[in-house]
Amino acid sequence: MLVVLARCRVHYDGRAKSELGSGDRIIMVKPDGSFLVHQSKKREPVNWQPPGSFVSVEERNGKVILRSVRRKPKETLEVELEEIYLASLFRAEDYEELDLTGSEAEMAEMIFKNPELIEPGFRPLFREKPVGSGIVDILGKDNRGNLVILELKRRKADLHAVSQLKRYVEALGGEHGNVRGILVAPGLTSGARRLLEKEGLEFRKVQPPKRGEFKRGKQKTLF
Repeated sequence: MLVVLARCRVHYDGRAKSELGSGDRIIMVKPDGSFLVHQSKKREPVNWQPPGSFVSVEERNGKVILRSVRRKPKETLEVELEEIYLASLFRAEDYEELDLTGSEAEMAEMIFKNPELIEPGFRPLFREKPVGSGIVDILGKDNRGNLVILELKRRKADLHAVSQLKRYVEALGGEHGNVRGILVAPGLTSGARRLLEKEGLEFRKVQPPKRGEFKRGKQKTLF
């Protein structure tokens, strides 16, 4: 892993072209070929190259150039180091995978084991059920036999989540008649609540499970 703090200029040539003038930045080169240039604001890199890129160092006109080349599509990113404040090269050993707690998959597992979290008599039938406009998180039936679509969100749900649920309800409504749509999340934005009411959709407040509370097992059948 190479980390460089430096005043630099950045030149990109590929599917488009870009120039970034002189400034203080963090340059990171990862063992898999990822190449990132960060400014002092925002979390996303201002320039980057994906894993698999070939990285080299050369001297040009008395200045050090970090060069990253991607073959397909052909893209070249060059960082011209004007002044180096810090350069650190170390062997990065990390064999762990991210263990995400409270994910939407764990929420689905929790609801399958405790369907009364949605309402008495609710029966979850399918998980990740494809429909014409996407994939329904949970498809089930209520105690009257109506189809129920659950759209799960692990964080506060917004307008996009409501629109997503509406598309699923419309996709199945023409074929199955009365289809209920329920948005399941820890909370709602005010705009999402208004749109839910306007579209005749429902909301259930459910918190994602805590660490170790539910582990997702292997699903025997994918639908």
